[in-house]
Amino acid sequence: SEIIRVPDIGGDGEVIELLVKTGDLIEVEQGLVVLESAKASMEVPSPKAGVVKSVSVKLGDKLKEGDAIIELEPAAGAR
Repeated sequence: SEIIRVPDIGGDGEVIELLVKTGDLIEVEQGLVVLESAKASMEVPSPKAGVVKSVSVKLGDKLKEGDAIIELEPAAGAR
């Protein structure tokens, strides 16, 4: 499995929406969470396809670049 982390979003943000849950099958570029910063809110996309093994964040969490969002089990045949 692989840990999907917050990309460089130019600062930190608060989790205002969770878009996936454990067991979900997700696609590349599918939104994982919505973060709200002082400047804007943004959806953080998944860089890979697979099955969500666990979600590492909850509503209200403050996240910064490099923080874990989910643990992903890559889909069979996915890269």
